[in-house]
Amino acid sequence: MERRQFLVTVIRGTAIASLAAVGCRGTQHAKVMSATTPDLVGNKAAGAETWEPLIQTTVSQLLGREMTQIAEILPAGHLEDNHPKKRICFVGVENKSAEEIGDFREQIYQKIDTCVGQSEMFDMVTRRAVEAGLHACQLRPDDLFVPANRRKFAATMEQSDTPFDYLMYATITSGSTSGTKSSQRDYMLTLELIDMASGRSDKESAELRKAYSKSKLALHNK
Repeated sequence: MERRQFLVTVIRGTAIASLAAVGCRGTQHAKVMSATTPDLVGNKAAGAETWEPLIQTTVSQLLGREMTQIAEILPAGHLEDNHPKKRICFVGVENKSAEEIGDFREQIYQKIDTCVGQSEMFDMVTRRAVEAGLHACQLRPDDLFVPANRRKFAATMEQSDTPFDYLMYATITSGSTSGTKSSQRDYMLTLELIDMASGRSDKESAELRKAYSKSKLALHNK
């Protein structure tokens, strides 16, 4: 009887310990990251560590070139005379990559919007106005590549007191390379800016390569 009671006690103790271990493994922990803490690196798909540098590079270089173009046209010293900011109509982010970007689509939109808003010479048309204009014209963002549709959209925006000087598109693409035990994906963000007055188009792209592997050692050896 004592032997049976002992076995029952041992089995119960083992079960409780196992459940406690499972509970510990299933617990989620978190901490607030400081502004200087590096972004976590996603082990299955692109994340903040990918999109943040791509956005900073494309926006700064594209708008930098456009500022140079404007400076060459304006009279000397005119940039300092409270010249009104040029307005950019950003019509969205198109994902043509191999990955679903989920909630990062909205993040990318907002980060590009913020970067443009911080420039000295450019400002963004509000998103609500852009969506209302597209709805009124019954157009999708990619329809605006057709000049006649652009003119129709621009006229509608003018009537609603939200004129703009440029259209901006963002496109995400990717290229994948598979090895025996690891793989590489090249992420590219492309921004296109169309001058509504001249029809001139300018593009800027930035690329980031990322390696994936089930072996941590294999990643460190790359």
